[in-house]
Amino acid sequence: MDQWEKFLIDLGDRVIKGDEVTREEALKVLQTPHQYISLLVYVAQKVNRAFHSENQIEFCSIINAKSGACSEDCRFCAQSKFYKTPINVYPLVPEDEILEGALRGVEFGANRYCVVLSGKAASKEEVDRVAQAVRKVKSSGIPINVCVSMGTLDEDSLLKLKEAGVRRVNHNLEASRNFFPNIVSTHTWEDRYETIKRIKKAGLSACCGGIFGMGESEEDRVDLALTYRELEVDSIPLNFLMPIPGTPLEEAPGIEPMEALKVIAMFRLTNPRAELRLCGGREQTLRDFHGMASLMVNAMMVGGYLTRAGRDIKKDYQLLEDLKAQRKHTLVE
Repeated sequence: MDQWEKFLIDLGDRVIKGDEVTREEALKVLQTPHQYISLLVYVAQKVNRAFHSENQIEFCSIINAKSGACSEDCRFCAQSKFYKTPINVYPLVPEDEILEGALRGVEFGANRYCVVLSGKAASKEEVDRVAQAVRKVKSSGIPINVCVSMGTLDEDSLLKLKEAGVRRVNHNLEASRNFFPNIVSTHTWEDRYETIKRIKKAGLSACCGGIFGMGESEEDRVDLALTYRELEVDSIPLNFLMPIPGTPLEEAPGIEPMEALKVIAMFRLTNPRAELRLCGGREQTLRDFHGMASLMVNAMMVGGYLTRAGRDIKKDYQLLEDLKAQRKHTLVE
């Protein structure tokens, strides 16, 4: 057994026993030579099986319930009012459209459905309308868990959404504290960090992810993973930059499939108890290595993203069938 084999196997065994991966070890995972990728994926899969149900991949879906005209200047985002991008701009959709989105999610086989609003923070009126729509989904008996992503929410808004039936709130840091000023100037990393703490204080599940391929360093990727470990978030969506014409990052480098596998494995090893979700950009970035990535995660977003189309749902079902994973899942509150 050579030094890389020993390092990876020992690290996986230690994580399963309850040890925490150090920053230096996480960086070393990202530096794994390509010839050891299969072993790295095996180790990460083994950790995944130790902490999560074997062969179970959850599907989640979203609705872009309020699109564009956003006051923030996130350099990766098509919805910022600062950039001219090929998207539709509209206010919060009617309640019926949110219900229809929940039904589409069920048709896709999803058991989580996230209502997403553009903007720094949802207004009180928008919070009330979304809360009412969530109550309608619940009372209609639609078999799906409803999550929300509504920006910087205060404690009262979080509690109102919780009372309506929301159990999980998405709020992504997107990048490390160090790299964040390179992609956003209209709000701070600390603003988002404090919102995540409020989400947890309200007794809600926190879903917090990142985008990779924006020009961040390996150190930045590790720092984001360790921040989520510190916050003890429940779910981590892993997104890979989808360069959008008209945004400042339209020419950003992105990352290659092997590099993406290392990022996923590093998040699996540093956050063994968190659900990892393959989300935006998974199709273009992972390409033929999609199956390997799926072994290390617990969920995939299906049915498209906020402003871009997603992978053909038939391919996702075929992938799960090929991996001998379950295609139907028990609803978990």
